[in-house]
Amino acid sequence: MALMSTDLPPWLEAQPLQGPPVPPDWPAYRFYTAPQPDRITRFFDRLATRSPIWLAPLAVLACMGGAVGYTLVTDPASAEAGAEPTCLLKYTTGFVCPGCGGTRAAWYLLHGDLPAAARHHALFVFAVPFLLYMYFAWAGRKLFRWRIPQLTVTPTAMITFMAVWAVWSVLRNLPWAPFTAFYV
Repeated sequence: MALMSTDLPPWLEAQPLQGPPVPPDWPAYRFYTAPQPDRITRFFDRLATRSPIWLAPLAVLACMGGAVGYTLVTDPASAEAGAEPTCLLKYTTGFVCPGCGGTRAAWYLLHGDLPAAARHHALFVFAVPFLLYMYFAWAGRKLFRWRIPQLTVTPTAMITFMAVWAVWSVLRNLPWAPFTAFYV
């Protein structure tokens, strides 16, 4: 099936996309011409269309492998204050941020210690199985055309998760019991 000029994205057409004719007495803001993407966007669009299908799952897997390798090499569970890896916010203010304890939780998960991992970052431990499933379902569909059901995250579920994370982040900074148990 041949593509017609109307099927092409605006930045691939020879002429800029023009809007419908407007009466001359209308204000100028009513006429909209779609902006042309910059050179960097066009470069990455061309790169994405020419890339092999296996490149995106492999790139994500390489990033996850790098994060796992970094976590295993640095041993964040025994790091002293100021030693690498360190959190600048916790080092300077003493407050724990929403992600504080995530690297230590990952280290304990990689060593099979689920209670210690949950102690350091319970929401991270909760999210890991879902994230892994979503990756394998996506990569399996992309590479091997497997029909693994995709997890869909509704806006309500995402807002609920973010609200729980925000409340938990505040509670773990409170200096009295029982909230001191959350401090890592």
